[in-house]
Amino acid sequence: MSVASATEAIVMPPGPLEDMSNVADALPEAEEAAAMAREKGWVVPQRYNYEAYNALNRDDYADALPWASNSAKYEWKEEYGDIGPPNEELEQMLFKDEYIPRVGKLLENIRQIQVTAETTERPDPIKSFEDAGLHPIMLNNIKLCGYIVPTPVQAYCIPAVLTGHDLIAVAQTGSGKTAAFLIPVLSRLMGKAKKLAAPRPDLGNGFNESLDAVRAEPLVLIVVPTRELATQIFDEARRLCYRSMLRPCVIYGGGPSRDQRIELQKGCDILIATPGRLIDFMEKPNILSLCRVRYTIIDEADELLKSDWEVEFTKILAGGDVNEDADHRYMMFSATFNKGCRQVARKFLANDYVRIRIGRVGSTHLNVTQQLVWAEENMKKKCLYDLLMAMPPSRTIVFVNNKTQADLIDDFLFNMGLPSTSIHSDRTQREREDAIRAFKTAKSPILIATAVSARGLDIKNVMHVVNYDLPSANHGGIDEYIHRIGRTARIGNPGLATSFYNDKNSDIASDLVKILVESKQVIPDFLQNEVPSDGVLDFNDDTDDEARNDDNAGDDGWGAAALPPVAAGFAEASNAKPEAETQGGWGGAADGEW
Repeated sequence: MSVASATEAIVMPPGPLEDMSNVADALPEAEEAAAMAREKGWVVPQRYNYEAYNALNRDDYADALPWASNSAKYEWKEEYGDIGPPNEELEQMLFKDEYIPRVGKLLENIRQIQVTAETTERPDPIKSFEDAGLHPIMLNNIKLCGYIVPTPVQAYCIPAVLTGHDLIAVAQTGSGKTAAFLIPVLSRLMGKAKKLAAPRPDLGNGFNESLDAVRAEPLVLIVVPTRELATQIFDEARRLCYRSMLRPCVIYGGGPSRDQRIELQKGCDILIATPGRLIDFMEKPNILSLCRVRYTIIDEADELLKSDWEVEFTKILAGGDVNEDADHRYMMFSATFNKGCRQVARKFLANDYVRIRIGRVGSTHLNVTQQLVWAEENMKKKCLYDLLMAMPPSRTIVFVNNKTQADLIDDFLFNMGLPSTSIHSDRTQREREDAIRAFKTAKSPILIATAVSARGLDIKNVMHVVNYDLPSANHGGIDEYIHRIGRTARIGNPGLATSFYNDKNSDIASDLVKILVESKQVIPDFLQNEVPSDGVLDFNDDTDDEARNDDNAGDDGWGAAALPPVAAGFAEASNAKPEAETQGGWGGAADGEW
């Protein structure tokens, strides 16, 4: 399918969507609905057995199913020299699994975005990974990941980190922010790990908890607001640390603390953590010390700089035995970052920090096709059913505003024969990880989610995001909308975001229209009165008063200058696809077929 025809299919889906909120005919009975779903191509729904795990105590969980924190990583042995030998089995798992997100063919749309930099000493952006001065093992791991050319946030952040600057980076969702901080930080440490890292046991000889346990003294601390984002960054760290001495660990609430403690006691150089569990371990100095930390990285920083997190954030950055030496660098990343959050962030940054903005703060990119559909509250369930049945089967995230609604919609879709699962903060961590696993493997390709999944979730072939409930202005507003729709169309892939709108959403109407106009989307008739008559989009985001525009955008490779081809040579997708994987893209199309 061509890009043009695919886009037409997205923007103008067939049948009932044009006026679906006024369609009053009854929904089909369960048996008929199930048959219709199979005919449409949706896989058979699988009922989750909550009782199977509720009967277990937490210590028994680890024996029932693997936890994300226990995922395999490259284990260094003392007999290795400077570079560890390849491990074919682990390499297959880390880099060639068919469910790993891949760079798409629309990366060029991201690379054309204007870059703004605020700094007294701006490092020159890189045009290729090979020219960045990275460690040879890092370059090899980048190739194994399928990264061919740096995205704008990577092109500017990598040299800023390599030259020793503190950093604030704001870039659109799905633009490669995680790699933008992991690549340079890990690369700088790869050649120094033996000198800088804390003593740890030789895991090549096995591990005896009572004899070999050491105190974890990480060199890098990465703090994130959600468990799902923590495990996701951990997966990327496992890939980029491959064949090096650097050992990543992840700790987060809800998982078995004993398992996480044992992983820490095997040695930890890169620690990814959620605030609550991190503070728990910080209060046990015989298990975890931050005295060696060289890099503190805050991902989704605007969320962690809110007043809700103030106590935890202060404890993490200023408490315990945190390394306060001059060689301690701080970095903060997000897609949305208002002026108040930036003012708080400056308290922790050096005076010569670099601030990089890719596009406008809080904007989205053109790879997301956005459509708004009028849907009265009492018709939303049928609207959702009609929408899912009108579109090609694909991984779809449906966002709602509360946990009760998530359960109700999950039950409704399941009873209509559609393969759904749900995730929210009342679910146990076992249930949350199982839901993500079922969604990722397309056994349950429809995920009903609250805002817990809006931050950073990166899953391959999420083709459609549905805002069943739009966020209200008092609960996240347009920033949460941006984070939600950013779950699709990531790193150069296309995607669709559909939002149900009615009079209850008038508080964000103006902001929605500005986003639609800015990203060249169709404005529905019911929002035409919100389009600025003078054509001027005033976002009131207080960004232009603090940064100077980069006048060399074209010369730096983001504008008119010729770029290396981005369509060829990306990581090969596995040809072996289970039946459920036909739900992975529109009609089961192969990766990059658009």
